[in-house]
Amino acid sequence: MVTKGLFRSVVALALMTSALQGAGREGKFASLGLDEARRELAGIDQFETTAAMWVWTDKYVYRPGETLTARWTIKPHNDFFPYTIIAYRQNNQTGEKTFLPQATAEATDIFGNTVAQGFQITRLPSIEKQVLVQVPVPNELGMHTIVVQLRDFTGTRVVKSAYFKFGVVDGEVTVSGNIESSTTWTNTKLYRIRGPVFVRNNAVLTIEPGTFVIGEPGSQPPSVLIITRSGRIVASGTRSRPIIMTSSQPFGQRRPGDWGGLILLGRATNNWPTGEGPIEGLVDSPDTRYGGTDDTHDCGTLRYVRVEFAGAELQPASEVNGISWGSCGTKTVSEYLQVTYGLDDAFEWFGGTNNAKYLVGTYTRDDYLDGQIGWRGKVQHALALVNADNGNRGFEMDNNETNHALRPLTAPQFYNVTFVGVGDRFTQSADEGTGVAAVFLRRGSGGRYNNLVAYNWVTAGIDLRDTRTLENLDSRDLTMNGVILWDNGKSAGRANSLDDQVTSGSRPFVRGERGEARNIVVADPMLRRPFEYSDPDFRPRLGSPVFRANWVQPPDDGFFDQWAVWSGAFGDVNWTEEWTNFIQEEDLR
Repeated sequence: MVTKGLFRSVVALALMTSALQGAGREGKFASLGLDEARRELAGIDQFETTAAMWVWTDKYVYRPGETLTARWTIKPHNDFFPYTIIAYRQNNQTGEKTFLPQATAEATDIFGNTVAQGFQITRLPSIEKQVLVQVPVPNELGMHTIVVQLRDFTGTRVVKSAYFKFGVVDGEVTVSGNIESSTTWTNTKLYRIRGPVFVRNNAVLTIEPGTFVIGEPGSQPPSVLIITRSGRIVASGTRSRPIIMTSSQPFGQRRPGDWGGLILLGRATNNWPTGEGPIEGLVDSPDTRYGGTDDTHDCGTLRYVRVEFAGAELQPASEVNGISWGSCGTKTVSEYLQVTYGLDDAFEWFGGTNNAKYLVGTYTRDDYLDGQIGWRGKVQHALALVNADNGNRGFEMDNNETNHALRPLTAPQFYNVTFVGVGDRFTQSADEGTGVAAVFLRRGSGGRYNNLVAYNWVTAGIDLRDTRTLENLDSRDLTMNGVILWDNGKSAGRANSLDDQVTSGSRPFVRGERGEARNIVVADPMLRRPFEYSDPDFRPRLGSPVFRANWVQPPDDGFFDQWAVWSGAFGDVNWTEEWTNFIQEEDLR
C-alpha cells in the first residue's frame, strides 16, 4: 500500500520537475522566495543531490597578501531543488571560518546576505570554471580550505560540500642529498625536493599535517624521497590537513611523471633468493636495497597523505611508483592515502608484511594495487578509478617474476575494494592492451580476495594466469569470496554473463569447478556517480547488490573492520570526503 504522505511527496516532486525544466539556465542563478520553496518541497526531505560540484584555487601555495582566485564548476544533473549556497575559508589550524565573498566572521551566503537579512534561495545553474571569489591571502600560516556548501532552502542542513586545500607559507626550503639526522618539515614552509633524497643513518623525517612538498620536475636525476632501511618517516596528516606531495608545475600543465614519488624500504622478509634486493626504479646501492628478517620492522607512518603526478623514470624503462613499500613490516602504518596521476603504479608492495587501509588510486597510467616478491600484507577499503588519460590493471599480483615457486608466497588479504574502469580498450591499455583486467593474478601469486566490485574494466573482471597460479587454487593458497562483476570487456563485445566477465582460463574457478570461489556474481553495483570524474560518488544506491546479506564478514583479527559487511569499498559513508582530490587536470585548464 502507498501511504498518503509518500503519494503526496511523489506527486509534488513530479510537478516540480515538470515545472522547472529549463530553470537554472547556463550560468544563471534562478532565485525564489521562502514561501515558494516551502510550497514546492512540501512533504519532501532534501537529503541528497544528483548535482556535481568542485572548487579550486589558482595554485596550492601562497605568501601572505597575495591574491587568491577561487573558481568553481556546477553540473546540476536535473537537480531542480532550491538551495542556499554558503562559501567560506577555514583556517585548519584553528578552525576559524571566514565567510565569502565579503570576508566576514558572520555567516553569509555567496550573495553576501546574513541570516538576519535572509539567505537568498536559488536553483543550481550550470556553470563551468567560473570565478567564485578573489580575496587577499590571509596572514595566518599553514593549511586552509575553501569550502562551498549546498544547504537546503532553510539554510540549516548541509546537503553537499566541495573542498579545496591550499597553504600559506613564509618561505621555501630546498632539500637535496641525504637526511642523516632527525628533521621536521613544518606547514609554514614549502619544501622542494631536488633529485633523490635519502633518509638514512637512523634519522626520522617528521612531516607536519598540512605541509606541501614539491617534487622538482626536470632535475637530473629526478626528484624522489626514499626512506632507507636505516631511516623512518612520520607523515601523519589529518582529514582537514592532509600532507600533499605534488608537482611544481602550474595547474592545468602538470603531467604524470613530473617527479619521482615516495619509497619506504624495510627489513622484513621477502622471496629474493638472497633475502634482499634493489627497489624498482632506482640504481642498486646500499641505500636502495630492502629486505631482512624482521617482519615487524617499522618503516614509519603515512596517514592522510596525497602523492600527485609522480612516476618519473630514474633509469631506462623503470619508473618510480606513487608510493612503494619494500619489505616493510607490520609496525608500519599506512592509511588514508591517495595517489593520483602517477606515470607508473599507484601503490606497490615488494615483499614484507605491512598493511594498509583507505587507499585511493586515481588516473594513474599503470596498475593500482600491485604486489610481488612475497608480500603478505592486509588491505581494506581501497578504490581505483581510471579515466581517459589511460590506466592498466586493478590488482596486478606476482609471486616472483624469475621463479614462480619461491617462498614466502605473495599472498595478501584484501577486503572491500572497488575498481571502476573507463571501459575503452583504446585508452585503458597503457602497457598490456590484451590483459587489462580488474583482477589480474599471475606468476604463482596467491592470496585472499574478498568483497570486491569490478566494474567497466577493459578486457575482463578476473584474469588468472600461469600454471603455478592455478595450482594455488587447488591448494587453497588463492581464494575469492564475494565479487560483483559488471560491464567488464564491454568494448570488446563481452556480455554481462559469468563466462564473459572473466577470461577463459578463469572460468573453471569462478564456476566452482576448481579451487574455492564463492559468491562470484554478475550484477549492476548501482553506484551513484562513478563516472563524474572530478566529483564522483561511489556509494551504492538504494537496492544495490552491494548491500546483500550474503557477503563475507571480515575476520576479527585486530586489523580488519568487521562492520564492513558489504561488497566494495563503500557503504553509506563517503570516507574520501575532504582530504582527497578527484579534480581532473583538464577541468582546471
